[in-house]
Amino acid sequence: MNMPLSTASAERADLLSQREPASLQEAPAAMPDHSHEIALPTPAALRRQLPADEFLSNQIAAHRDEVRNILRGHDPRILMVVGPCSVHDEVAALEYGEKLKALSDSVADRFLIVMRAYLEKPRTTIGWKGLLYDPERTGNGDLNAGLVRSRRLLLNLAVMGLPLATEALSPLAMDYMGDLISWTAIGARTTESQVHRELASGLSMPVGFKNATNGSVVVAGDAMRSAAHPHHYMGISATGGPVMITTRGNRDTHLVLRGGRGITNYDADSIASAVKSLVDAGLPTAVMVDCSHDNACKQAERQLDIAREVIAQKRAGNQHIRGLMLESFLEPGRQDDSKELLYGCSITDPCLGWSQTEGLIRSL
Repeated sequence: MNMPLSTASAERADLLSQREPASLQEAPAAMPDHSHEIALPTPAALRRQLPADEFLSNQIAAHRDEVRNILRGHDPRILMVVGPCSVHDEVAALEYGEKLKALSDSVADRFLIVMRAYLEKPRTTIGWKGLLYDPERTGNGDLNAGLVRSRRLLLNLAVMGLPLATEALSPLAMDYMGDLISWTAIGARTTESQVHRELASGLSMPVGFKNATNGSVVVAGDAMRSAAHPHHYMGISATGGPVMITTRGNRDTHLVLRGGRGITNYDADSIASAVKSLVDAGLPTAVMVDCSHDNACKQAERQLDIAREVIAQKRAGNQHIRGLMLESFLEPGRQDDSKELLYGCSITDPCLGWSQTEGLIRSL
């Protein structure tokens, strides 16, 4: 005899309510065949171990407000994100930071200088993934050491009084480091990622979305629109448990023009076209030009002429240009990773040397 639908539904619901918790509790913790796990500290534990005190937290909040004011057009200065392509040597990074802080103080009437402190590196295929993942560059990886060394480095740089920038690759990494960062980039490979748009919507600092690797700004515009709205997504709490995260949306996003495969987009026509795309989409029209990457065709010295041209456009009246990005380290160029490294020279993308960087910024 068939039961009434309502009774059958009630019984199924009752069975589910009994079975689901049991199945969750009784299921064995299966280990994937091709991976293994090493326990890491929770974000809360690492922040307790290496805390940012109240003075430092207030300084970082003030730096974020300075960045916002430039991007919103309330501050006429130019935002300059300057520093190594990636950090592989903390001692060299600290020496660079000392030099950059002194330079920053001397040009503070014209520029707000934010130091690149990039701890993660996107890889097209394989390669060193950054200080956070493999601090000794052995290829074996050591996130426990990488987390501690990365956070300690950021703290030491922040204590100098420098605003800091990074690129967000792993959403979890920002839980460990994000409180020390004043500006964040979402790279060309990840601008289209829903996960990174959700992440940006909950970050407390301004975020720059780079145009796609093919040069298209449409994807970055879509990302800006998405990040400006609230999101609900799965994540990990500061104490290490799975949670649903609800964000408020981040209206302090902007476009970063970095060129594309075989094209550059720092010239006046390209910037005008990008601004029109933003206007048509009803988005903020603040633009930063990345003077490196495809704009420089991977030739570090080309950053010098690109920066001069973009600043000339700004001074000629283009108020949509709000910032520049430069890859720079103590020594010019790049080197392959090896046991005998030239101190202060990049092991990823080629960089301007310090003397070139200082001379350029003082001349602009």
